[in-house]
Formats: sequence, C-alpha cells, structure tokens
Amino acid sequence: MEKEFLHYTIDFTNVETYWDMHFIIRDALDFPDYYGCNWSAFWDCISDMYGDIIHIEIIGLDVVERKFGDAAYKMMEILKRFKTKYPEYSDDITIEIVHGSTRIKVE
Repeated sequence: MEKEFLHYTIDFTNVETYWDMHFIIRDALDFPDYYGCNWSAFWDCISDMYGDIIHIEIIGLDVVERKFGDAAYKMMEILKRFKTKYPEYSDDITIEIVHGSTRIKVE
C-alpha cells in the first residue's frame, strides 16, 4: 500500500484564548470533533497518524509562547516524541516552525 503525503498547517497567528489554540490544532490536524483539548488528547490523536508521509508546519508559535507560557513547549515536546517514537516512521514525518521566510526543522 502506497503512503499518502499529508500536509498540515497550524496557524496560531490570531489565537486569542487557550481553547482557541486547541481548536486551531484540532481543525488543522483533522482531529475528530471529540478531541479533548488537552495535551493527553493531543498525544492520543497525533499518535494515530503514523503510517503516511506527514509534513506539519507551525506558524505563530511565538504567539502561543507569549500568550500561554509553556503550552508551546508542551506541544513541541509531544511533536518531537511523535517524530521519534517509532524510528521506522521518523523519516516520514517533517515538522517545521515558520517565522516569516525562515523555516526551522524540528528534529
């Protein structure tokens, strides 16, 4: 079975509330409507995404850092764990933080 290429953009540029942040994540990553809007639910949903070629770009991470303290750190730690949990999939997962025209690849 051929792997599908899936591109996701999480854009936090206009996030206002902590709950908005989770709704943006849910919508951007096509999580189910019952997504629990917490970091455990984030892990549960993202860890179901293994098997395809996945590219996630994150815009406005600095806004999350400024408004919600360690929420950006928690999200990035989960994304790093997602990328490295199963070595056989790690080459299929690309995560980038976008700052203007600069792209920082998450390892």
